[in-house]
Amino acid sequence: MTLLAPSAATPWLAPDRFWPGVIAATADLDAPVGVLELDALAWNAADLVRRAGGTPIRLASKSLRVREAIEAVLALPGWHGVLAYSLREALRLATRIDDVVLGYPTVDRGAIAALARDEEAARRITLMVDSVDQLDVVDAVVPPDRRPELRVAIDLDMSIDLPVLGHLGVRRSPLRDAASAVALGREVARRAGFRLVGLMGYEAQIAGVVDRYGANLAHERVIAEVKRRSAAQAFARREAAVAGLSEIAELEFVNGGGTGSIESTITDSSVTELTAGSGLFAGHLFDRYRTFRPAPAASFLLSVVRTPQTGLATVEGGGWIASGPIGPDRRPLPVWPPRLAYEAREQAGEVQTPLRGGALRTGDRVVLRHAKSGEPAERLAAYRLVRGGVRQGEWPTYRGEGMTFT
Repeated sequence: MTLLAPSAATPWLAPDRFWPGVIAATADLDAPVGVLELDALAWNAADLVRRAGGTPIRLASKSLRVREAIEAVLALPGWHGVLAYSLREALRLATRIDDVVLGYPTVDRGAIAALARDEEAARRITLMVDSVDQLDVVDAVVPPDRRPELRVAIDLDMSIDLPVLGHLGVRRSPLRDAASAVALGREVARRAGFRLVGLMGYEAQIAGVVDRYGANLAHERVIAEVKRRSAAQAFARREAAVAGLSEIAELEFVNGGGTGSIESTITDSSVTELTAGSGLFAGHLFDRYRTFRPAPAASFLLSVVRTPQTGLATVEGGGWIASGPIGPDRRPLPVWPPRLAYEAREQAGEVQTPLRGGALRTGDRVVLRHAKSGEPAERLAAYRLVRGGVRQGEWPTYRGEGMTFT
């Protein structure tokens, strides 16, 4: 039986048993302790496949940063290939995985040189570009006549501009329309040493924007309308780019979406594969989406080191703040014991964090969930595997294996 064998169990729906089971299973370990609950992870992997409705899913490695977890998920039906975030990381993954797309352009000259020296890696890895300048960097490191042909995909900007709201989406690729993507595609096809194989278009303003606000129904309606307009405009742009690029080269893949946009992305007939990763470990930001609810697979535990006064306990560590727009939603979320809250004037601390509520004593454990999915791995050497309140081993993180990429 694999560690990610599917299970009908949903123990997280009974938090008064689930979280104490996680604490008990790791009670002999010194904090901080990172935990992956295997039933929750398997459930999330299967639910993402269900939502994809038959469209293959490429795994976003930045949202895990745990090699054994990546390989375990890729062994499941419905998953194929990796979207890596660093060329050095891609080179490492490609020793065991035969389809690795670099999700971002690179100017890492040492990694480019290593790719050019390794014909097998060159067959397995696809570089991402959005400018001729990035092709020039590769050629300057290793000229075309001294390297194998390198696979290339084009990153299409999927952001939009709306009246009043302005720019929505991420500011990454300068390719704002199909014509500019096709022009770059022609340049890739013209130049020796490169082969155009794919297109990526990530609609961040759909995938990365929460849309469940409780009683604030007006806000929810605005977000729904923004997502609807984003899909109409951005999907038409991606479809036009695919049509134009397909006249230049036979595209092996057209990648789109993320954990938060699967239901809309699969309506774009030009997309051949989705990307997902964050929904596997399920940071607490994903609690605020309307169309899905992942299980809390990843968590971390901190120890209470002092109790300044009744109803106030201080844990060691806690300031694991997520990237993105700074705000309360970027803090770790205390989930057990229930009803814990941050001290308003201190929040999550670099070394210590006071928490109000409960009857905690020195030595007790507090369970928290990070806002994001992959970022805790940069603070942990390993995740401890737990299933049904029993520890099942551990998976080292990239950092635990001595690898730091970005």
